[in-house]
Amino acid sequence: MQPLQPPDTHRLSAAIGWLGLGNRSEAKAELASISPARQNHPDVLEVLWAIHSEEKDWDPALQAARALVQEAPERAAGWIFQAYALRRAHNGGLQQAWEALRPAYNRFPRQPIIPFNLACYSCQMRRLEEARSWLVRAAQIGGKKDIKQMALGEPDLEALWEEIRQWD
Repeated sequence: MQPLQPPDTHRLSAAIGWLGLGNRSEAKAELASISPARQNHPDVLEVLWAIHSEEKDWDPALQAARALVQEAPERAAGWIFQAYALRRAHNGGLQQAWEALRPAYNRFPRQPIIPFNLACYSCQMRRLEEARSWLVRAAQIGGKKDIKQMALGEPDLEALWEEIRQWD
């Protein structure tokens, strides 16, 4: 994928700026002004996903994430965003999110958020042994201390909090 060129880079930067200021409508307007041929650029799709995510508008967020996976399968973010949105989308759910994210673990074995999220999904589906296994993988990749801290702040993993508190 070729990098964005001006003026599209300026419009993308403006969209990111507006999003940072909490003005999603201006951010959308900036993205809409990017040339039609570049609307599916991965950088544009990531910002579009972020806008829809902040709006909790999960079906369009899922569309953006799926497009991101298609356009840039080498970006872990697309796979993570897709699962996150799929969990919350109209016809989605935990199992669909888990199934969408599971292949990403093999593609991105050094990304701790992938097994961490798989642990969350597994835990929420009451598959606690599986959740433990994914959480251990996340800790091996991302560091036990950091993953422990994340896990104890994650309500999806509440069923495992007592065990996690015992980690050294």
